[in-house]
Amino acid sequence: MTRVIIETSDQWVAERIGVMLQNEAYLLRKTVQNVRSKIRNFEEKYGFSETMNLLYGKVDDMEMIEWEGELETLARLEKKLFALEGVHVETE
Repeated sequence: MTRVIIETSDQWVAERIGVMLQNEAYLLRKTVQNVRSKIRNFEEKYGFSETMNLLYGKVDDMEMIEWEGELETLARLEKKLFALEGVHVETE
């Protein structure tokens, strides 16, 4: 967990920072949903395979590259979302 302490006499500023973090987390969650949907569509079309090597030669190369890219993007987004959701803003 990351802890952020905002020292301000203006409660509005502290609240806005909290809202900004919530909005960013919301956008990341929506993006994660979209990427998962793309991955799910690929898996429904070609069948799920934990070993992508089994799909080489059976799937168009460009689609394989796109699927691999979506998997990598999902991993990065989930890591960022996990970190952001661990931020707790305290005001004094």
